[in-house]
Amino acid sequence: MSWKSGSRRTLLGAATGATLLAATGGRQAAAANGLQRLTEHPEPQPLPEGLSFTDAEGKPFGFEGFRGKALVVNFWATWCPPCVAEMPALDRLHGMVARDGIEVLALSNDRGGRAQVEPFYQRTNLRRLAIWLDPRGATGRALSVRVLPTTLIIDRRGLEVARLMGEAEWDQPEVVAAIRRLTRTPASAETSTRT
Repeated sequence: MSWKSGSRRTLLGAATGATLLAATGGRQAAAANGLQRLTEHPEPQPLPEGLSFTDAEGKPFGFEGFRGKALVVNFWATWCPPCVAEMPALDRLHGMVARDGIEVLALSNDRGGRAQVEPFYQRTNLRRLAIWLDPRGATGRALSVRVLPTTLIIDRRGLEVARLMGEAEWDQPEVVAAIRRLTRTPASAETSTRT
């Protein structure tokens, strides 16, 4: 799947972007929270089939195991300074959106797996995020993740609706609002699944 600039639009280029800019006090505030890099796809993108990652115990999982939930999937590593900087905000985001049926999956690319990630979680006092591992980076490669951190927003149908490359302030109100809006299932999709 190609992510050409002609096949996507940035959130701030969209009508909602103008509202978010006004709400945050202008471009400087939006740049600080990372929204200027959030790219919303005009057409939701299906995920490749057969993607697999593991939990802390080494049990294989796929995105289909979260069917019906929206996902914020963050690809990160302990050796990546911007990744490390945004982890506390991702942990807080998880606490803010879990009751909305939105899961935050932080998929570690650390080759050391749990033995490397668990001490990092303890040192940084991450309490809400579960440990998820993609140590060989296969899931990231299949999803065209080229830089860390990269975050995918996946709606309740299992479709990628947006992506952000780089660090963001995930727990800021305007970012949380954008995630909630992006992961809402369109009414037409809800009615077609009920019939």
